Amino acid sequence: MAPITTLLLSIFAASVSASIQNPSMSPAPPMGFNNWARFMCNLNETLFVKTADAMVSKGLLAAGYNHINLDDCWMLHNRSSKGELQWDPTLFPHGLPWLADYVHAKGFKLGIYENAGNMTCGGYPGSQDHEEQDAATFESWGIDYLKLDGCNMDLQNGRSYYEEFKYRYSKWHSILSTLKRPMTFSESAPAYFSPNFHLDANNTDWYRTMAWVRQTGELARHSDDIKVYSTLPNGTFESGGHWDSMMNNYGMQVRLARYQKCGFYNDPDFLIPDWLDLSLDEKRTHFALWAGFSAPLIISAYIPDLTDSEIEYLTNKDIIAVDQDALCEQATLVSQDGHFDVLTKNLANGDRLVMVLNRGNQTNNTVIPLERLGLDSGERYKAKDLWSGSSTTIRRGVVEISHLKSHATAILRISGAGRKGEKLAVTPTGMIFNTFSLNCLAASPASHHRSPISFVTFAACNAADAQIWRTLSNGRILSLNDDGLCLAAKEEKVIVTACSHDVTEAKRQQWSYGINGNLVNKEKELCLQEAEKGAAVLTKCGIELDSQVFGLPGGVTVREEL
Repeated sequence: MAPITTLLLSIFAASVSASIQNPSMSPAPPMGFNNWARFMCNLNETLFVKTADAMVSKGLLAAGYNHINLDDCWMLHNRSSKGELQWDPTLFPHGLPWLADYVHAKGFKLGIYENAGNMTCGGYPGSQDHEEQDAATFESWGIDYLKLDGCNMDLQNGRSYYEEFKYRYSKWHSILSTLKRPMTFSESAPAYFSPNFHLDANNTDWYRTMAWVRQTGELARHSDDIKVYSTLPNGTFESGGHWDSMMNNYGMQVRLARYQKCGFYNDPDFLIPDWLDLSLDEKRTHFALWAGFSAPLIISAYIPDLTDSEIEYLTNKDIIAVDQDALCEQATLVSQDGHFDVLTKNLANGDRLVMVLNRGNQTNNTVIPLERLGLDSGERYKAKDLWSGSSTTIRRGVVEISHLKSHATAILRISGAGRKGEKLAVTPTGMIFNTFSLNCLAASPASHHRSPISFVTFAACNAADAQIWRTLSNGRILSLNDDGLCLAAKEEKVIVTACSHDVTEAKRQQWSYGINGNLVNKEKELCLQEAEKGAAVLTKCGIELDSQVFGLPGGVTVREEL
């Protein structure tokens, strides 16, 4: 990195209050509307006026959807003689300040789109080298929310592609922090480093970008655009691929839970409730999963034509409460077996959320032992079905999921059956998986009966007990196969062995987890690594190496230092 770049980045870092350090800027993930996935460049003033009116009349504003955001193509192709951005007067005859006043009067905030490079993805003027001027323009128009894309980045002053992104987004955040009118900052930087963007299949710069964007904005688009509502030449809807697109973004989201914290939210892109090739169950799954992630809930649809059933699930108060929960936790994976994904997270009042996604092609049943959910099988609990609102008592130490349709998601809120308001005792429990290979850390079942130790390996996730781990506050990680077996270091190998109270031995059984995804053994100060043929080894920690970055159960303490 050139010396001048280092100096400027250090100035930005010193002068900017990071979003995660000031969560009052965005204490909960934003909710609202954006035109892109549904209309792309076919936007105009009438669309946003009708959208605002419909969001009020259909109860979406009352449910919390209070952002109305313009995307690309709203401006003229040329700046003014003073270098200022200009809205297209044909599309917005009353002007954007008028539109801001209109939506503000109804209780909404107005968002806008720009690009960190020299030209937007749609070919309109970008903000590169115009950041201060454009920020002042947006502030004067009454803008409350900025989505900043990353197309057409011009590399300057010897900066690399990665360095230019960091420089530009950091600069924008520094400028926004000086404005009198606060703006929510939505960053698209990570999407340009995500696994599906680069063919070299190396996640290092994606992870590095995810680490710094949480210091500079309130939410970040981490991967691909959701597949848009496109039409064929004859004007009919072009079906196909939308469920796969949704599941692709879901698959990116589950790798990134460690980055989320109140004030910053991982953004898997828009909700798409009026896509004609999605079943109602698939649409409800989309909403439930995004809410379980405490992800932004930004609808891209033609709001006036949404059906009653679509409005009903989008305004489900119990599920929106999960999304807006004060802990801001992202649900994490307990298990995956190709048919069912099970996810959990803690809620601010002490309850436990459980989601079960049926990825299979037929209706099916499953049972989930309470131990897998981090709960005590000997205690009594109640489970509230957040779709129906009905509650049942959990019996026989398992959560039973019956007749779950293909691509549907059950979403349950578990509370204690004893004293009202009593918080549950929860042990973070679930998969430990490599976020590059997606293989799960696995212990050999019952091997301790034949030998005092057993080596662990990485293997395809199959939801077996051998792939479920309990993480304790003292840094120990126990196999669900047997609570008496601890993950430990043995020279440069990783094993499970009997948990020990001996001071020296105990240190070999303690681990720490960093924002960089490294799982570090405290005795060795070495990182867990997935080596060839699934071997689990300890080695020197690298910088966001694919083989050393892991997803852990939610609720695990995450070290902020990089």
